[in-house]
Amino acid sequence: MASVNPPSLSLLAVVIATALQLPYAAAAETAQKEETLLVDGTTGGDDSTASSDYNPPVTRAGTKMALTARDTPQSVSIISKQRMQDQQLQTLGDVLKNTTGVTEKVADSDRSTFYSRGFLIDNYMVDGIPTQFEERWNMGDALSDTAIYERIEVVRGATGLMTGAGNPSASVNMVRKHANSREFVGNVSASYGSWDKQRYVADLSAPLSESGDVRGRVVAGYQDNDSWIDRYNSKKKFLYGVIDADLTDSTTLSLGYDYQETNVNNPTWGGMPRWYSDGSKTHYDRGFSTAPDWAFSDKTSKKVFASLKQSFDNGWDLTVNGAHTEVDFDSKMLYIDGYFDKNTGIGVSPYANYPVVGGTGWNSGKRKVNAVDAFVSGPYELLGRQHQLMAGVSYSQQKNRYVNSWANISAEEAGNFNNWDSRYPETAWGEQNVAQDDTVHQKSAYIATRVSLADPLHLIVGARYTRWSTSTMTVDMEKNNISPYAGLIYDIDDTWSAYASYTSIFNPQSYRDINGNYLSPVTGKNYETGVKADWLDSRLTTSLAVFRIEQDNVAQSTGAIIPGTTDTAYYGAQGTVSKGIEFEVNGAVTDNLQMTFGATRYIAEDNQGEAVNPTLPRTTLKLFTSYRLPMLQDLTVGGGVNWQTHVWDHVEGPDGNGTLYAEQGSYALVNLFSRYQVTKQLSVQANLNNLFDKSYDTSVSRSVIYGAPRNLSVTANYSF
Repeated sequence: MASVNPPSLSLLAVVIATALQLPYAAAAETAQKEETLLVDGTTGGDDSTASSDYNPPVTRAGTKMALTARDTPQSVSIISKQRMQDQQLQTLGDVLKNTTGVTEKVADSDRSTFYSRGFLIDNYMVDGIPTQFEERWNMGDALSDTAIYERIEVVRGATGLMTGAGNPSASVNMVRKHANSREFVGNVSASYGSWDKQRYVADLSAPLSESGDVRGRVVAGYQDNDSWIDRYNSKKKFLYGVIDADLTDSTTLSLGYDYQETNVNNPTWGGMPRWYSDGSKTHYDRGFSTAPDWAFSDKTSKKVFASLKQSFDNGWDLTVNGAHTEVDFDSKMLYIDGYFDKNTGIGVSPYANYPVVGGTGWNSGKRKVNAVDAFVSGPYELLGRQHQLMAGVSYSQQKNRYVNSWANISAEEAGNFNNWDSRYPETAWGEQNVAQDDTVHQKSAYIATRVSLADPLHLIVGARYTRWSTSTMTVDMEKNNISPYAGLIYDIDDTWSAYASYTSIFNPQSYRDINGNYLSPVTGKNYETGVKADWLDSRLTTSLAVFRIEQDNVAQSTGAIIPGTTDTAYYGAQGTVSKGIEFEVNGAVTDNLQMTFGATRYIAEDNQGEAVNPTLPRTTLKLFTSYRLPMLQDLTVGGGVNWQTHVWDHVEGPDGNGTLYAEQGSYALVNLFSRYQVTKQLSVQANLNNLFDKSYDTSVSRSVIYGAPRNLSVTANYSF
């Protein structure tokens, strides 16, 4: 495929330097006083992001203390409701693909995993309550609809203070919308786009009592779309409801329910074979599908949650969040994983002593999570100076039960793959067997304080104690760990600050080695230092970070199968180091210009100098802007570009003989949007993605999985 040459370091330096100067121009234009904010905030949703800004001024991301991004000594990206609307980021996966420092890895038409700084993101939170992500099973996490969220917060690096066990990649926190309006207000939208995509969403808020002390909000939606992939169709419906009640002037109770159902017909499992059996490359249309007519994948998510917030006269707050979540999936699909003869179409297995070119699977499962988190935060005085303290406890129980039935496909059964169509016969399914049945408990206590050492110097220090245990079909494990956290922030002036932070890494693993034994937990250290700045009362923030992550026992695929199973064997890489630099500008450059620009460059290697996860790009640039024309205030235009470097991997050849080299050259995707405010209530918006119709591979493995071609959508939006 054609490549886009990477920019030189000098060009990258010019881009960053130019971005750093933009806020000064903004400050001159608006002539506003600039100062750092330190105000109260909430873990749950509020309407602090109800304006058109891309950068909410206050967040609890990183420390659970209400701080500006500048006062948080880690890399933080916040994707606001306005940014999601402008770019039509309708799923969690859409958001993460467009977040600084985050990379998508695609398994098939519906499964995506996300990585940061070279490692899998496995901590996903909703209003601060974590769910451990199971990479092996498709629970539809990346398909979660963003219509119910006020904003999404991504903290990169190790986040042990917030989440306990996890990879030093990032934590993702989805902040729900709440019923904050004491008047009846609403918004309805309808969209139509490429591949017959139809989407309808209603968001309604109203008081439920005469005083408005009890309020309700409902968000409901329906979506039906085909795809550039042949025969694929997806239907999604979701319903979200929340009641917020002011029990007293200082006590607020929230109760809510979140339901989402996604039904997919003819989903792919894996992609298209990358090579013929002689090692030459295949050539398939982007729409080619291996899915048979009987394939389906259905997912249902049900969440019940409650939140209580108590404010005290001395400035302290108590927050208690609880949630019960059940996620179910059921799927029957076909997987092709072989090398086929260019002339005869007859397949060869990629595995030595394992003569199959694919299989059919009936996979089902359920994930249940019960969790509660309670913490207090507020100011205190010591030695004549004002400080902040946060302390809390959390408990979560996650039950995972997955069953499957698998049938191998031999070369003879596959037949001539050159004549492949959707009429492969459905398997006579046998009884499903238990593939995974475990319960994971995490009990944690955490504490952190922000100490004012001097007017320009602040220290954040804390720790989290975690008792992690799991009970599986074959083994019971328990691990205890203390994750220390320390961050130092120095205010250079009213705009700029410098920081440094440290935390440890602890992550038990479910990967197994060639003998079927579980790998030891990942352990290590996370270091980060950098500078941050904010302008216009924190409407605009910039950050430049340098990081280093040191780990042992990082799971890496051997490419071999554990005897007696269909699972891939892993080994624990020792001395793994990821180091790099990140830069981001986010927010209101001027009153008319909103911008997010992020750049990341890192390397990740083990102690032998071998690249860790080479299928992830080492350099990425992501830009998106929105500009309201001063001469025509009703018209907003914008767009952006996502660029990444070359990626590659070594893949085992036919019958396990030798290796083949898979790669995807560097490429850029350009997106545009425009919105016209027809009346005060009605707007019409158009989004054009992949403007130049770039063809690119999102898998880089034995399979090729193409990304979306050029596509267009038009949305009508009515507010009242």
